[in-house]
Amino acid sequence: MIENPVSSHDVPEVSVVVINYNTGYLLDRMFAALEAAKASLRIEFIVVDNASTDNSIEILENKYPSVTLIKNPMNVGFGRANNQAIPHIRGRYILLLNTDAFVASDTLEKTVAFMSDHPRCGVLGVKLVGGDGALQPSCRYFPTPWNVFLERSGLSRLFPNHRLVDDMSWDHASVRQCDWVPGCYYLARTEVIREVGLFDPRYFLYYEEVDHCRAVRAAGWQVIYYPFTEVVHIGGESAKTDGAITRVGRQISMLQIESELLYFRKYFGVSGVLANVALSMLADVLSIIKRTLKTFRIREASSALKHMSAMLKVLVATRFALRPTR
Repeated sequence: MIENPVSSHDVPEVSVVVINYNTGYLLDRMFAALEAAKASLRIEFIVVDNASTDNSIEILENKYPSVTLIKNPMNVGFGRANNQAIPHIRGRYILLLNTDAFVASDTLEKTVAFMSDHPRCGVLGVKLVGGDGALQPSCRYFPTPWNVFLERSGLSRLFPNHRLVDDMSWDHASVRQCDWVPGCYYLARTEVIREVGLFDPRYFLYYEEVDHCRAVRAAGWQVIYYPFTEVVHIGGESAKTDGAITRVGRQISMLQIESELLYFRKYFGVSGVLANVALSMLADVLSIIKRTLKTFRIREASSALKHMSAMLKVLVATRFALRPTR
């Protein structure tokens, strides 16, 4: 059981914020990893539950009574739920942690120490590995309609010097500044959150941390990837309870498309949205041609056809990415 690590007279060094949605089966493992990693750090725990229908609330109330628990009557989305925790935060640093992300025994100490030694670091991410130990994209470039197209179409090999969103060609063994880091382990200064805010509530799921890192960098802070500890990230555990998962990234297609369009509208305007849609359609057409020629069966290209249909539906539903649907 997690003991309350912070008395009423102590100011915590880290406020750990966790958004839970039907992942009660992961809570014990997540908290056990945090307990083993906290060492001498003063930590407070804040969990926002997005109307889970499993036994999450029972587990949290019975086994972790010292955790500040916010119970939502409905699923408000990942970004909005994190924003709800802001008034409760007292720590110098804020750690946004997924329920399916498990810290190593040295993760908290090392990353907090790095932040303390690098006062211009506003957001810090770490090396992410899957349950099988395989490296996951941990240090990323901002998406553009063009680099998203290159990745989806498989034509990136023709543009070897172009920066893809997920650059996996380096050794991931050195500290480096980057555009953005994934939100499954997202360590930020409270000072930064007070200055630029946290997540844009228009994103129900996905792209929150991309958008936030843009704001952090625009305010003059650094976003840094730190490789000297690992966090095991399963990925997609909350998402898979709420819809069909795509094979790539195990993400919900409609929500991912919506967030992508909202992001491009915010930073590239209508022309960026139209460019993204046109290039994504082209990537799907190329995929259909490739798969059909390879197998001589059109049904092998069904995923590309479904993606095209979903993108058009989302484009209309969001009024060309002017507003979210949820």
